[in-house]
Amino acid sequence: MAANKHTISLDMDSSRSSQSCKSVKSLRSKSKRLFLSTLCALALVPAAGASAAEWAPTKPIRLVVPYGPGGSSDVIARLVAREMSNTLGQQVVVENKGGGSGTIAMQDVARSAPDGYTLVLGHVGVLAVNPAMFARLSYDPDRDFAPVTHLVNVPMIFVVNSEVPAKNLTEFVALAKSKPGELNYGSAGNGSAGHLAFEMLKQATGIDVVHVPYKGTGAQLTDLLSNTTSAASAGVPPFLPHMKTGRIRALAIGSAQRIPLLPDLPTVAELGYPNFESSQWFGLLAPKGTPKEVVARLHKDAVKALNSPNVKQRLQEDASISVGAGPEEFAKFIKAERVRWGEVVRKAKLKAE
Repeated sequence: MAANKHTISLDMDSSRSSQSCKSVKSLRSKSKRLFLSTLCALALVPAAGASAAEWAPTKPIRLVVPYGPGGSSDVIARLVAREMSNTLGQQVVVENKGGGSGTIAMQDVARSAPDGYTLVLGHVGVLAVNPAMFARLSYDPDRDFAPVTHLVNVPMIFVVNSEVPAKNLTEFVALAKSKPGELNYGSAGNGSAGHLAFEMLKQATGIDVVHVPYKGTGAQLTDLLSNTTSAASAGVPPFLPHMKTGRIRALAIGSAQRIPLLPDLPTVAELGYPNFESSQWFGLLAPKGTPKEVVARLHKDAVKALNSPNVKQRLQEDASISVGAGPEEFAKFIKAERVRWGEVVRKAKLKAE
């Protein structure tokens, strides 16, 4: 607009624009006042597409893991935390807080301030299994948490000791049906991913094998290698070295598709049990009420971490599948998984001890 004696400069800076607009009232012409008032109003509205400043942390972030050190949860948490520390500009400090099937850690985070400085590594056990296994739960997966991102899926593998006379899943099912209640399988504990995966397999195949719970994958593996237990299910990494030496034999993979690390190993679904799918999964959650802009920044940096070369390589070595889904998609996934695993728990009549 060409400058003249009636023109008022409308600076796009909101503070200065408001000062300039005050002079509109001093104009005598009603039409000029109306025209320039409209311009002032427009000048004070943020430009289309403008967004609030991105949240940036100013102190370390605590990432609580509901299990002890050394397991899949701990490995994934530390991988992601290391990379997120680089992009966020603040340390993401992993804190292992095991006990109570993950309930202690979940309760801690649920009661923490919703400011972005406390996160929890959510897992199929604490978000989808515990609600069905516990008569009373000290936290509510929906009410107490704000999903940030679905990080990874870890396919469950079904294995036997090499002395078991079954070369594949079909032969194992036939063997178990010929000896109902005589074979057993170990897991990392009641309600663990391996426990639920094998219960799902039992329900799909109609076999009767006895569950032997241990305190962790290490103890479970020791007895599997000595043939104290016949079979087991867990993520691939702890079994892989012993599969290579021939002490453990893989029967099938629980994921919906075969995995690149073991391309010749068929899925359970391929072997005559359609729609069978059993994977551990992990994701980040914050306390409910954490601002959306904080959740958005944490999701963005978690995805960056998943796409970093170091994390990608490690996930491939561990047969883990990167996901990176956003808050809304992760929330829907959690609810669907709670229904699916809740049905397995009810059919197996599992209760927390």
